[in-house]
Amino acid sequence: MKKSILVFTYIFIITLFCLPVLGQNTLIISDGSYFENKHFYPKFNWKTTPMYYMFGDSNRVLTPQEIEHIAERTNFICIEKSHGLRQLGAAELGAKHDVAAFKKVKPDIKVLFYFNSAYAWPFTSYNKAFTRENIEEHPELKKFLIIDSETKELEHRRNTFFFDVLNPEFRDWWVNTVAKGVEFSGADGAFIDQMHGFAWLRKDKSKEVEQAMGDMMAALKTKLGPNKILLGNNAHDKIAQYVFPVIDANMFEHYKNALLSKESLLKDWENMLRIAKAGKISIFRIGVESDSKAQEEKDYYRGRLRNKRLAELSKEKLEYYHACYLIGAQPYSYFQYGWGWQLAHGSLLDYPELQKPLGSPKGAYTRTSPNAWEFTREYEHAKVWVNTETRESKINWK
Repeated sequence: MKKSILVFTYIFIITLFCLPVLGQNTLIISDGSYFENKHFYPKFNWKTTPMYYMFGDSNRVLTPQEIEHIAERTNFICIEKSHGLRQLGAAELGAKHDVAAFKKVKPDIKVLFYFNSAYAWPFTSYNKAFTRENIEEHPELKKFLIIDSETKELEHRRNTFFFDVLNPEFRDWWVNTVAKGVEFSGADGAFIDQMHGFAWLRKDKSKEVEQAMGDMMAALKTKLGPNKILLGNNAHDKIAQYVFPVIDANMFEHYKNALLSKESLLKDWENMLRIAKAGKISIFRIGVESDSKAQEEKDYYRGRLRNKRLAELSKEKLEYYHACYLIGAQPYSYFQYGWGWQLAHGSLLDYPELQKPLGSPKGAYTRTSPNAWEFTREYEHAKVWVNTETRESKINWK
């Protein structure tokens, strides 16, 4: 009996002292389980809305003031595919310049290097041969590209060629090239765009394409090493089923209005939970260029006033999309907001609501009824309500 009392007392004391520590250092997922953090991830907290930024300017690198603006708002960014190209001559040079600039003002910031797994963008020195003018002089690289089975010409979109993931020599070259770019730039990992491998062009080999993409991403993760972040764009999709197990992070891009439907958003929230339970990062990216209003009034959002008008639309729609993020957010879920991918597409705008004190979520979201599209969720400093059918919302800040 005395022994049982001693054991109970010991457990009680350990629990008493450990619980405060657990509360300070442990992130709780909405189902009550704990997020398994990895040492190479960015530092995460709920003080304000956790933000991810992704941007590029093909003309130049960032100014010190622009570096400060972004660094004040996030510790997790990606430098886009053509950054600094005209000023420095190659995108990896632009990435290297601004990785160093960000690290100088915020040493613990995590910066990703961009590369595409499907489109042969010719912005880095590694890819400069993939153009109409140069490709015929490089048969060793041309064989990495998809050829139209009928015309026997190179497949392309506006003269950007398509990589052939089914070619094992290409996969080896690609893995080594991405790893080289990450190392050269001093980045903390890679953002890999386009997980599809153009499976729809080869429907009879679609399963092979999906498996090859998974193999290539697994090889990249190994090549990068255990301390680098591997982020895949839309890697939660079924077409990327072999990619998801090997990545550290996933982006929900929402590149068209259909992906902002009430059904799609509900699926996003389910996937955000699944991703968090797998110990992975998620990025909930909203580009208001895909919003129904921008799609219905396309002519209004074109031309020299495009950025000004989309900036206004982004401010008008912020509360709704912010609420959509907050309903499904989990530990290591980040919000990205703006339009497009250029530096001028929102990264330099000030959204005061995103800097308001937020605090940890008090639990999972609640659906008002099984068939309703109204959802609520409470944070320490905010009460969130959203109707994804009518696209209405309200965030009450405490």
